[in-house]
Amino acid sequence: MAAPRVIVLRAPGTNCDEETAYAFELAGAIARRVHVHQLLERPAILDEFQVLCLPGGFSYGDDIGAGRILADQLQLGLAEAVQQFHARDTLILGICNGFQVLLQTGLLVSQTPRRTASLTWNDGGRFEDRWVRLQVKSNKSVFLNGLDTMELPIAHAEGKLILADTQVVNNLTQKDQIALCYTQVGDQQGNNHNDVAGEILPYPINPNGSMGNIAGLCDETGRVLGLMPHPERFLDPLHHPRWTRFKSPPLPVGRVLFENATRYFA
Repeated sequence: MAAPRVIVLRAPGTNCDEETAYAFELAGAIARRVHVHQLLERPAILDEFQVLCLPGGFSYGDDIGAGRILADQLQLGLAEAVQQFHARDTLILGICNGFQVLLQTGLLVSQTPRRTASLTWNDGGRFEDRWVRLQVKSNKSVFLNGLDTMELPIAHAEGKLILADTQVVNNLTQKDQIALCYTQVGDQQGNNHNDVAGEILPYPINPNGSMGNIAGLCDETGRVLGLMPHPERFLDPLHHPRWTRFKSPPLPVGRVLFENATRYFA
């Protein structure tokens, strides 16, 4: 079967599109970086692709909120095209700023008739750039298939997930949409620590104070994933900051995520 085609959507302020396209190409896909204005001019471009990726960065400088302007462009100018794209058994990935965009569009969690989920300023009130440990919580996500615990880097100022109430939390849990959580459990050196169920883990384990320690969400189909960590920054064992301390080379789990996307169309 022909390699799946990936559209990496960029906008003014996007700065992770080149490495994200490279990650998909390394996994065997064909990636093309497309400016959002090109897509607004010709929404039918989406018909040429099987994967839509919204990469990290600071789209439009996050001037009125992280991802807000790009999310408005998707909702107001491309809503029908994106809905038709999703209906074709395709995949959608939002990384960091892309997660912020997806959340505001309602592609991950319904935002009607009221706003139920948002990403806001980190509890520390500053930009966080560090590696974190994560645990896969959902069996549904195509991108996370076969993964359990992992380490990935984060780089964000607005990564704290806030949910409207316990009903939203329960709905996400019941529908298996909580994809990734910050954790202490199972680092790549084999050390295990116990997390207390329901407890918001302290900084820097949970680097932003996110409710439920949530670092990523998927939609009900498992074909849409939004996550704050950057998988495109861990494609090779040497990318890990402690690679010299491992007895054997660490698994570049970021690369696995992109390979899962490619294998979905095999």
